[in-house]
Amino acid sequence: MDNDLPERREAENLSQGELAEAVDVTRQTINAIERDRYDPSLDLAFELASHFDCRIEDIFDPSGNGDEPR
Repeated sequence: MDNDLPERREAENLSQGELAEAVDVTRQTINAIERDRYDPSLDLAFELASHFDCRIEDIFDPSGNGDEPR
């Protein structure tokens, strides 16, 4: 599943560790999501969307083709 998590995180000048702490997961989890090696649980997707004040669909593209606008 494609995502723009790295761009959103960097726009807020957050490290992976800082974002992980904010949403109560490990840095490794954030890294895995950013590298498309792990799809977050629905709960975590909601936490991330809430943190960035956006919709889940604004962060994640389930089609994985990057065609949806961000």
